[in-house]
Amino acid sequence: MSEPRAGPQSWDELLTGHTPEVQAAARALEALVRSELPDAAIQFDPGNRLLAIGRSMHMRDLLFALIPHAGWVNLQLADGALLPNPDGLIEGTGKRIRHVKVRSMSASAEPRIREVVRAQLEQR
Repeated sequence: MSEPRAGPQSWDELLTGHTPEVQAAARALEALVRSELPDAAIQFDPGNRLLAIGRSMHMRDLLFALIPHAGWVNLQLADGALLPNPDGLIEGTGKRIRHVKVRSMSASAEPRIREVVRAQLEQR
């Protein structure tokens, strides 16, 4: 009897299971957040299959998570419910955490995505 296969143990390994479009969007979003938060603390969470990004890995300092799905990447925003959302880009119904669905590398380059990242950083 063989042991069950463990899930991905790195961000790169997780992304290899996704389409090239999702991989490109995830990498572009990671680069965007890193450019806006150069001293970011970044950690892959294999249990939740996400990349956590913040000022530190203390829960209170986490600001973003990147979560790849079949056809998009969720850019999770720790304070998404508190951020300006005039065009409905930020989705979800959480009391605090909300997300933006990014379906391609070109979509991740839209100025409004950078604006959302900056708004999250300004929030705390």
